[in-house]
Amino acid sequence: MGFSPANRTAEVAALRAGIEMGVTVIDTAEMYASGKAEEVVGEAIAGWRDTVFLVTKVLPSNASLSSTIAACERSLRRLQTDYIDLYLLHWQSSHPLAETVAAFETLVQRGLIRQWGVSNFDTEEMAALWQLENGANCAVNQIYYSLGSRGVEYDLLPWQVAHDVATMAYCPLDEGGLVRDGRLQPLADKHNATIAQIALAYLMLRPDVIPIPKSSKVARVIENANARHIVLDAADRQLLDTLFPPPTHKIPLKSS
Repeated sequence: MGFSPANRTAEVAALRAGIEMGVTVIDTAEMYASGKAEEVVGEAIAGWRDTVFLVTKVLPSNASLSSTIAACERSLRRLQTDYIDLYLLHWQSSHPLAETVAAFETLVQRGLIRQWGVSNFDTEEMAALWQLENGANCAVNQIYYSLGSRGVEYDLLPWQVAHDVATMAYCPLDEGGLVRDGRLQPLADKHNATIAQIALAYLMLRPDVIPIPKSSKVARVIENANARHIVLDAADRQLLDTLFPPPTHKIPLKSS
């Protein structure tokens, strides 16, 4: 969002439609549209701030001790808020990770963020983070995860469950690929649902996973939100395992 001023009204409306339906986790980043996406979010949450759980991210190039703090302050201004619920490192940085963690902890102490986490970290990187001072304060890892990209189920998700790290699943519809996968149509018909809703319902089988599908259309946001009401039974899960087999070995983390 935020790339075209002509789309701003529709984007704000889509975000507000989600909030009104109780979909209150909103994810953005300073990278998206060079900060303009955060401005769209800031407009959308005006009057709703206490209802929303707000997530944004610092660019790896800004992830030094001082630059992380400065980047957060810029994001706060664009978002028109005085605190961020969850602040993430967008991906591994060339700056020492210990510096980024120290900056995150400083931001928590100052009340500018409530919690912090990372994004696009694989199992080995998470284990290394845990060895740093305050590294175990990481609350979330945001990763590419979908029914069609289940590699993280082999080792990363179990590691995160064991260490009380929540998973935010971006691209939960495989960048739209799953929506066009006709193999899911019979299951969608069974539940009087759409294919997209089935794909999202699969991720929501796990209480530690938060899928974050992006849409700038009100109708699609409502469709996504209603995926919460779909309950996949054992037969459904067995069928999905047949169509999209779980991993049997380590698969490198996918990114987008």
